[in-house]
Amino acid sequence: MRLRGARSTTPAEVLRVEGDLGEARSDALASEEPLEIRLVWGPEEARERTTVAVTMRTPGADAELAVGFLFAEGVIRGREDVAGLRAGDGGEATPATMNLVEVELAPGLAPNLAPLERHFFASSACGVCGKVGIEGLALRQTWGLPRDFEVDPAVLTSLPDRLRAAQGLFEVTGGLHAAALFEASGRLLAVREDVGRHNALDKLIGASLLAGELPWSERIVLVSGRSSYEILQKSLAAGVPIVCSVSAPSSLAVELARRFGVTLVGFLRGERFNVYHGAERLRLASAVEAIGSARGEAR
Repeated sequence: MRLRGARSTTPAEVLRVEGDLGEARSDALASEEPLEIRLVWGPEEARERTTVAVTMRTPGADAELAVGFLFAEGVIRGREDVAGLRAGDGGEATPATMNLVEVELAPGLAPNLAPLERHFFASSACGVCGKVGIEGLALRQTWGLPRDFEVDPAVLTSLPDRLRAAQGLFEVTGGLHAAALFEASGRLLAVREDVGRHNALDKLIGASLLAGELPWSERIVLVSGRSSYEILQKSLAAGVPIVCSVSAPSSLAVELARRFGVTLVGFLRGERFNVYHGAERLRLASAVEAIGSARGEAR
């Protein structure tokens, strides 16, 4: 569902300076607007509506973002929990409802809001705050990660260029993060963009959930920027065995990778990358132990 009137870019006038000369130019900015995610449930005569999140995002794929967020947080368990998706209170999007998505739960289903703070604000920069602890995440994990899934290192090093080529909005604005899903061969399956990399991954997960394509048991996820706890938490919910980023992971992301057996790759640039855990999923010519001994080396 793409809300009518939502724009992923916003025009702007800039002064481009080169040396001591300035030239007025038109530019395009990545749009950033709040999205309210609201749950709807209960019988027709006694409908309940609860706002569960407000997040800053780039308009577009808003329904996917909402569903992906709710799934990754453990509020819904799958596509069967979603009876409907709509803007506002049920009609066409208007200026007042353009930044609102309602997720209607299946009949007889009441939401479990324990994983969430009842009302919170999450910036696109920091991601969603107030997460459940690692132990709580372990309780929610519903599928294991495959141990026999392997990829060639050359496939991983090809992914950033393939992602960049597919980033239409980044080419226009230069200011968006992205999350992409790949096959083991390196074929790009889907990509989503947003001012927040967590939102981009939520959109990607939501699209797969609505299409009945979870878990991602033989897939690779690549995110722009760094891998944080939130990125690993969402990737675990989607069941993906290999998570890559073009920058560094956080310490808690590495802890999650070790706890749940994720292959975590960082600094994926050019022909080089770091493996922080799970090197056994890479077809390496040299001994896997060599990577373990180099884990503490500074890049």
